[in-house]
Amino acid sequence: CRESQFYYYGIKFALSAYATLFSLLGLLLLAVGIYAEAERQRHRTLEGIFLAPAVLLLLLGSCVFLVSFVGMVGSLRDNRALLRTFFWVLLLIFLTELLLILVEIIFESKMNEVFHSNLQEGIRHYYDDLDFKNILDFVQEKFSCCGGDEFRDWEVNQYHRCNGSGALACGVPHSCCVRGAPGGVVNTLCGYRALDKERLELLGTIHVRGCIHAVGLWLKDNFQATLAIVCSLLLPQV
Repeated sequence: CRESQFYYYGIKFALSAYATLFSLLGLLLLAVGIYAEAERQRHRTLEGIFLAPAVLLLLLGSCVFLVSFVGMVGSLRDNRALLRTFFWVLLLIFLTELLLILVEIIFESKMNEVFHSNLQEGIRHYYDDLDFKNILDFVQEKFSCCGGDEFRDWEVNQYHRCNGSGALACGVPHSCCVRGAPGGVVNTLCGYRALDKERLELLGTIHVRGCIHAVGLWLKDNFQATLAIVCSLLLPQV
């Protein structure tokens, strides 16, 4: 009897601690999302609501907090109805994530088309949304890529179109540039008139491959890191 009580309180404490931790994480994501969304609305940035990182943070934070809060209250109050709800919602989320992973693996080309379409929409509003601009610049620099499918995706941006008249016309952002020695001076005009040239002419000047392919290759080349990321997302729900 004493041993069964020990297991009971051990499981109860572990579940309460787990749910409380993720409730706090959800609140943190929610707070960051609210702040970012307030800034987005203040500056009247990207109109495509699901392209805005702030909206994604709000949705993720709300979901994590609500589900974890139900589990926390259910475990503390020994409420079977809440615990059952917590279990079934977690199971549904877990199965949905597995399904999305399988869909990505099986329909890789179709998913790439969806990513490409969304990236082009983001590139179209590149200078209107500071959040998206910073994220895309980071990805292009980190993964040595440019655009979604290729560097010519930048033609959809009104400032980079070849029929434009500004200094950016027919060019690409400096985050597409091939970096020299670490700490060296970055040539921010390296992408000038790049869209007028062929791929071979640009080797050594800008990155010509798209970020969808670059990130995909990185995930395949770093399979262990990819597996660790997937497990870190799925294991807490098991």
